[in-house]
Amino acid sequence: MSLCGGCGHSAAPRPRPGPRAAQMSRRPELVCGAAIVLGCALLVTLKVTCSRAKDVTMAAKVPVNFFSSRSPVLDLFRGQLDYADYIRQDSEVVLYFFYAPWCGQSIAAREEIEQVASRLADQVLFVAVNCWWNQGKCRKQKHFFYFPVIYLYHRSFGPIEYKGPMSAVYIEKFVRRVMTPLLYISSRSKLLDFLSNYEPGVLGYFEFNASPQPPGYLIFFTSALHSLKKDYLGTIHFGVITDKQIAKEISLTRSGSVYLHRHVNTSLIYPNEVMNYTAENICKWALENRETFIRWLRPHGGKSLLLNNELKKGPALFLFIPFNPLAESHPLLDEITKVALEYNNCNKSQAAEPVLQHLRDANSLDFESIVPHARTEVADTYSITKYPCCNTVMLPQWHSISRTHNVCELCVNQTIGVKPSKVNVPQCNFLEIEAALDSFYLKEHTFFQFVSNTIECSNFLSFYSPFSYYTACCRTVNRGLINLISSEKTIFQTPKVAFSSNGKKGKDDTHHSIPHIEDRNCFTSDLCVNGTHITGLSCRTNKTLHFYLLDSNLFWMYAERLGASRSTHVKEFAAIVDLKEEAHYILDQNQTLIKSTLENFIQNFSILYSPLKRHLAGDSSVHFPAQHIITEVTTNTFCDVVLLSEKDVLLLYYAQWCGFCASLNHIFIQLARLLPPNNFTVARIDVTQNDLPWEFMTDRLPTILFFPYNRKDKSVKFPEDFSVTLPNLLKFILHYSNLPSAAPDSEPCAKECLQKERVLQQEHISHLRSEIQKLRSEVSALHQAQDQLEAQLSEARREEHKLQQQKHTLEKQHSILQLHSEQLQALYEQKNRELEEMAEKLQELADASENLLTENALLKVLLAAMEGKLENRDETKKSLQSEKTLSTHNTGPVLTAIDRLHERERLDVSNIDTTVMEHKENRTE
Repeated sequence: MSLCGGCGHSAAPRPRPGPRAAQMSRRPELVCGAAIVLGCALLVTLKVTCSRAKDVTMAAKVPVNFFSSRSPVLDLFRGQLDYADYIRQDSEVVLYFFYAPWCGQSIAAREEIEQVASRLADQVLFVAVNCWWNQGKCRKQKHFFYFPVIYLYHRSFGPIEYKGPMSAVYIEKFVRRVMTPLLYISSRSKLLDFLSNYEPGVLGYFEFNASPQPPGYLIFFTSALHSLKKDYLGTIHFGVITDKQIAKEISLTRSGSVYLHRHVNTSLIYPNEVMNYTAENICKWALENRETFIRWLRPHGGKSLLLNNELKKGPALFLFIPFNPLAESHPLLDEITKVALEYNNCNKSQAAEPVLQHLRDANSLDFESIVPHARTEVADTYSITKYPCCNTVMLPQWHSISRTHNVCELCVNQTIGVKPSKVNVPQCNFLEIEAALDSFYLKEHTFFQFVSNTIECSNFLSFYSPFSYYTACCRTVNRGLINLISSEKTIFQTPKVAFSSNGKKGKDDTHHSIPHIEDRNCFTSDLCVNGTHITGLSCRTNKTLHFYLLDSNLFWMYAERLGASRSTHVKEFAAIVDLKEEAHYILDQNQTLIKSTLENFIQNFSILYSPLKRHLAGDSSVHFPAQHIITEVTTNTFCDVVLLSEKDVLLLYYAQWCGFCASLNHIFIQLARLLPPNNFTVARIDVTQNDLPWEFMTDRLPTILFFPYNRKDKSVKFPEDFSVTLPNLLKFILHYSNLPSAAPDSEPCAKECLQKERVLQQEHISHLRSEIQKLRSEVSALHQAQDQLEAQLSEARREEHKLQQQKHTLEKQHSILQLHSEQLQALYEQKNRELEEMAEKLQELADASENLLTENALLKVLLAAMEGKLENRDETKKSLQSEKTLSTHNTGPVLTAIDRLHERERLDVSNIDTTVMEHKENRTE
């Protein structure tokens, strides 16, 4: 039968249903109604249960002010994000501080935000929003994964998220950068200061004479904000030039032009013809082509791959200096910047910065005034040498130019015009100079058909690129002086121009000489500068350093991990970390961190056989007792205990986590007791806490090394396939400690020497015999102790057997007691039920007794009433008798009255008897 439908027919016989089932089968709608009612009841029950469960949860507390009422920060502690957006429309610069009241970092940053707001409240609107309260709009619209979060808005542009340190000076510096993203340059000195900054700079030239907002100015302004949005460190500075003459100093002639200044590589001009002039494109172009030869690192302190990713790039120089972003000058930072610039200046001259050199020497004479009779080509060469990507070539005799000149200088240029552009010269690389050499040798040009002491220059097109050409400036040098080219001190001079070569050996027969790429020192005398020994070192070594700066006020903990002293007062530290070589070197903290010491530190690291010693990390805080069976070796004591000791040393490499190393301790203790302490030292070192020189490190634990006293440089490793036992260790030590000295030139030992050796060996043998005798006595004592232990064990086994029997007996008793306990429990429950029944009966009796007492009281009242009535009757009888005697004529009425009285008495007596009988019946019940 279906739930709500009729009956289905079945072939099998079924029993006859009862009357109720038959009634329900006749009315199936009853079944549907019952099912619906039961379902509704179940739903109501579930709803009531859930509603009661929700009522158990305590409602969230109403938030309170996070900032004080006197604070310059507007605190929207209820998360009113809509109101924050409303008041932002009336302010130019707004700072949003999204916080959670329970967050410790938010609480710590609160004071820093208040300090910044107290200084900039008149220019910036500071708004704090509680983004944790569940009923606030900020929580519903923003989904932050961390707190606090700082957003900045410059009018309608934003948000610009600040991700730097939560320090007042850094936050204020970033806010000021957002307030004034552009620096206006109106003089030559300001331009020089802007270009001298170690950070890359972007300059835009706009003419404000015709319009207060020239075309493209707002786009350039927005690009500066875009750079802050993409790079919160603000490594790119943006400036605006308003003077046409100053703009010409960097080859900007058209309003709206954008210039990217680079110190080492060639500066660039924004290609309007290739890229659209938009804020995003300008920012992207500047970030892709910027020059970062020195970088700030600001690790946030949590789990991060920041340092790991930087160390994978190659050797890194970490410089920890105290830094104040709001300070106007940073002398130490300027010196570090100069070192980094010279290190990456592969041209070895300041010609890599022609604009800065030109601005610094604005009042200097031109090249033509210095050499008034020079040819026009020489002047062109000077303009080219300001951007040197050149190679000095000694021409072979088969070359056609060798008839007039024997030395040439090839300079590569890449531009469409004849004269090179100041900003489009490519970076010098090997492939371009090699292509120029090939083109130069394929084209056999001659300058003049006579020997000349002057420099002859000409431009040649390249075979490999239609947009490249090279300049060849050739001259004649005396053949006898060619051999001096290999000397670094030789400078070929003429009355007009100085010409130099560096570092290559020349031969008299130059028929087989091959052009080579070499480093230039000075091409012209007026371009020679006082270069240092690290100038261009990054291009002359395969261990190029990456420069990183860290603020020691915030990240001194990293310096301490690298080896800085914790007790120092001046927080200046330098360290080189080479992840590939698994080594790092530190600059002695006794030396002042200045330009000269930093240059020496870099040069010592870069040379082939570096005199720097790898910094070995050792745990100096752990102290060990002087009198110890096994000597504990550390990084500081390794040399004295192992290498400089006049004893044979057996050294165990172990670690605290190595379980097998700990199992060898008793073997080494026995070995230390066997060996004479005057001649042998048993030591160990924890390699997880102490570094050693690479030649003494190991890649597996435990490792055992033996250092003979007369052959410390020929240490021997205990074989890995041998088990580490006391006999094997003794054989290993005796075998390698008795080897003769390896000095081949030593004279044969005399008889006295042999006698001394024999005596020494006899002493060793006697000592070993005595030690073996001690061991035998100890072994016999151990055997006796073993017998005693076996007897004690047998006695213990018997005791254990007795205890097992007692245990079984107790278990049986426990089972019987458990059965009795169950029976007593059942009896207790039965008696308890009987007592409950008796208590109920007693309660009923008590209630009946109370009723009887009430009825007794009523009976007493009735009896008293009857007694009163009887007394009244007696008095009435007496009065009637007296009246009978006095009046005899009224005999009939008196009798009637007397009869009525007797009738009333009978009724009263009958009523009393009835009441007494009922009372007796009640008592009987």
